[in-house]
Amino acid sequence: MINKNHNISRREFIKDSLIGLGGLTLLPSLEKLHSLLDEWPDGQYLARNTVYPPGTLPIRTKPSVNSKVVRTLKVDECLTWIKEVLGEAPLGRYNRRWVETPEGYVYAPSVQKVKYTPNEPINKLAQAEHGHGMWMEVTVPYVNLQLENPPAKAPWLNSVSTDLWRLYYSQVVWIDDVSIDQDNKIYYRVNEDERHGFGYGDIFWAEAEAFRPITHEEIAPINPGIENKYILININQQTLSCFENENEVYFCRVSTGRKLDEFGLPSDDLITPTGTYRIWRKLISLHMSGGGTGAGWDTMAIPWTSLFIGEGMAIHATFWHNDFGTPRSHGCVNTAPEDAKWIFRWTTPVVSYEPGDVTDTMYKGTEIKVIEPQY
Repeated sequence: MINKNHNISRREFIKDSLIGLGGLTLLPSLEKLHSLLDEWPDGQYLARNTVYPPGTLPIRTKPSVNSKVVRTLKVDECLTWIKEVLGEAPLGRYNRRWVETPEGYVYAPSVQKVKYTPNEPINKLAQAEHGHGMWMEVTVPYVNLQLENPPAKAPWLNSVSTDLWRLYYSQVVWIDDVSIDQDNKIYYRVNEDERHGFGYGDIFWAEAEAFRPITHEEIAPINPGIENKYILININQQTLSCFENENEVYFCRVSTGRKLDEFGLPSDDLITPTGTYRIWRKLISLHMSGGGTGAGWDTMAIPWTSLFIGEGMAIHATFWHNDFGTPRSHGCVNTAPEDAKWIFRWTTPVVSYEPGDVTDTMYKGTEIKVIEPQY
């Protein structure tokens, strides 16, 4: 007989389901993760501060560096994004875009446009080639990480305090386990993929509501029947165009390799070289690192990566700046996440959901032309 008066919570249901599946893992040994999923300001879009160290990105009364400073933002602090406006570019910068917020104006290239979209956790992961797992995307401004297998191995983890071990809006990761803590809060296990030689083997737990499962359908190829496709990247204009039979079908602004090093001196080591290339490898998510002391980088979970020069230069999503239209990368072609994903699906070779990585040993992937017209 069913007891209609018994009301079971969603978390109890998931906990019971996990027990029934034999998949319940309690996390008594992990420190309690501070939840920030209920602390964002209201607004359809938010502006997340991407500038580090703290106290270096000001809110101003007008969209100008000469206007009064209201206050400075904390690391990763979010403000309600009202609209984007044109103002005065800071000295040495070309971008004139600013974001209007309830408190004033912030320089648009320094904030990521994000949403706060929490998700219902799932209680069973799909069957994958090697066990269970799914690709998932972060859909909140950021989510804290708790390391399962200390000590931390990746350089970026050792370069910041543990309270800044985070994933950010639009990052894509491989989730291979579901767990629950003593307060019935549900977590996913983020497992950096070592099967292809990338990542350092760090394993994390993160709050499940921050992640949206990526379906097979949303990585399906776009216009796969058209053979004559190519991409044109214009260094001078900082633009990318996708062509089908000489018809432009997609356009976006990008950030290619910068021409000056960290000391402001001309450098050929950071530029995106002109020429004609082929996409030879694509990955749904990739841990990228390189460079030397003082000018190195180490970033996990870079989504929608399409390699076309050597082993490191690629078209990929970017969540650490919003300065598209200005050269500022280490040679790669930075794009907004939605642009990188469209390009990823439209180009060849075609990537399967699992393992989410493909290499074209014949170098017959979509052609990429990098030009720098002399006007």
